[in-house]
Amino acid sequence: MTHEASTWDAGALALLSRRFEEAPPEEIVRWAVETFHPRIALACSFGAEDVALVDMAARVREGVRVFYLDTGLHFPETYDVRDRIRARYPIELIRVAPALTVAEQAEIHGPELWRRDPDACCRMRKVEPLRAFLKGYDAWITGIRREQAPTRAAARPVEWDAKFGLVKVNPLVRWRAGDVWAYVLAHDVPYNPLHDQGYPSIGCMPCTTPVAPGEDPRSGRWRGAGKTECGLHG
Repeated sequence: MTHEASTWDAGALALLSRRFEEAPPEEIVRWAVETFHPRIALACSFGAEDVALVDMAARVREGVRVFYLDTGLHFPETYDVRDRIRARYPIELIRVAPALTVAEQAEIHGPELWRRDPDACCRMRKVEPLRAFLKGYDAWITGIRREQAPTRAAARPVEWDAKFGLVKVNPLVRWRAGDVWAYVLAHDVPYNPLHDQGYPSIGCMPCTTPVAPGEDPRSGRWRGAGKTECGLHG
């Protein structure tokens, strides 16, 4: 049974969030896929959280839709784990690309826009392509966790995404990093080897640096730019 996003009002979503607050992520993923399929997609940046969710979703239904934003600026290791995930799981993996290639963006807006105006670069290479893609869906699943950043501390298991106009499901909100890795290792989920090299959060290659012990896990993203989110979640 599927439900259009418009049928979920604030009260219904609040009730679901309370229901799922203590639920294991697998239960939340199963509910989301069974409720919204085929008009639901799982966002995957191929970080540890997202590959864990791919594993959970693939156990619920073959052919579940998983999408990734191909900015054209990812690490080679990210593309490699993408290929390993595609080979491992019976999913429909969808590439979502920006309107401009990196070269076209440089020709129009100047080289290395991410250094001069990272917000504009993220908007063109991530936010706008995501907005266009999600117009075809009633819900999406993300890997955000409350402990990742102050901007995510109030995230709920199920909520209305006003920015993109659909239901947003966050099965891992209560998990800590150790919970994610326990799942990944227990289920032998393919993961990005950069996680073993000081990269707890992995984005585009020019805007991601290793994180030193004791630093905030997202401090390696847009280091020195006063920026902590690309615009997808905050």
